[in-house]
Amino acid sequence: MKAIIVGGGIGGLTTALMLHARGLDCEVFEQAEQVRELGVGINTLPHAIKELAGLGLLPRLDAVAIRTYELFYTNRFGQEIWREPRGLDAGYDVPQFSIHRGRLQGVIFQAVRARLGESRIHTGHRLGALRQDEAGVTAYFFDRGGAHRATARGDVLIGADGIHSAVRETLYPNEGPARWNGAMLWRGAIDWPCFLTGRSMIVAGGMAAKLVVYPIAEGSREDRRLTNWAVVAKIADGSTPPPRKEDWSRPGRMEDLAPHIRRFEIRAVDARALIEATPEFWEYPMCDRDPLPRWSHGRVTLLGDAAHPMYPVGSNGASQAILDARALADRLADAEHPAHALWAYEQERLPPTAQIVRMNRSGGPEGVIDAVEARAPDGFSDIDAVLSHEERKGIVRGYAASAGFAREQVNRAAGAIAGAASGGR
Repeated sequence: MKAIIVGGGIGGLTTALMLHARGLDCEVFEQAEQVRELGVGINTLPHAIKELAGLGLLPRLDAVAIRTYELFYTNRFGQEIWREPRGLDAGYDVPQFSIHRGRLQGVIFQAVRARLGESRIHTGHRLGALRQDEAGVTAYFFDRGGAHRATARGDVLIGADGIHSAVRETLYPNEGPARWNGAMLWRGAIDWPCFLTGRSMIVAGGMAAKLVVYPIAEGSREDRRLTNWAVVAKIADGSTPPPRKEDWSRPGRMEDLAPHIRRFEIRAVDARALIEATPEFWEYPMCDRDPLPRWSHGRVTLLGDAAHPMYPVGSNGASQAILDARALADRLADAEHPAHALWAYEQERLPPTAQIVRMNRSGGPEGVIDAVEARAPDGFSDIDAVLSHEERKGIVRGYAASAGFAREQVNRAAGAIAGAASGGR
């Protein structure tokens, strides 16, 4: 068994590690000239960290990330709507990590280099075409100038090449561009004094604009952290193409962002000072795609953002890609025929990820602050009079269960893996 993996991001690289751990051969083809630690902060949830811990990566993640302690949902004035512990502090068997996306990718990439070897990773290779037959898949790769660089042959091909996936476009040539919902997301990170516990996460605001702030790494001193922030605001109704769509990850402009950050008055952290002190930040149109009826076509399938691009709500994008990688590797290791393995993987992973895509469109767990803002836009004196504890719990915990990271789900799965590894003891 040999797999061709198109895309060297978190999903593609994790897939390579998962396949290698099961004794399956693979090669990774990435269109960028080098794998660089790009991006800003993300949260990786316990159900995904469990999988990375199973690959032996927990010590390296601990060295570059923050173990998230607690999450606060507040309105734009900083009034508390919901709070809960996270990761180990919530009773999970593994942490939740707040981490720089590039550093997470870097940890996984270094493990792939060490375990599979440099010869199995090919950068500067853009997929130009693929062809499958009864015996396998052939993929043709080119450089940026259009010159042929390599032809690869494998039993299966895995498209892990992101929201603008060339593999997905090959399977669905008439799908069209990604869907924009009219919201713009600005993100940045800067060395900043600790707030609250130094491991706390705040999600504030409501339907008009949201602010997210959390630390992602140690700072320049003991009382500082590399602090990630994000602001999302509705700037259009979503009926038009996104502005400046020629670049989906471009430097943001303070004149665009400034009107939105004035809405927030969070006592725990001076968000306006934090953002204005950040020398460079980035803007991203909030885009996703409709769930597909199928991912797997014969010996070709999709994974991660290529399969189910979703709004960055609920800390689920990278986490779901990691879960995809585990499921796909298991099916390929077990199945008698590669095409059946891809079908079984799709049956396991497509329904829950399609549900998350749809839930994220309606706010996911952050719907709790949307609901409060709708009822009390100028603040409140009694949160229970605005939205009861059970209603708030239903929104937040219901999403966790649907997305597969409710505590009992993760701990039960971790226990099953540990039992199998020890022969059932």
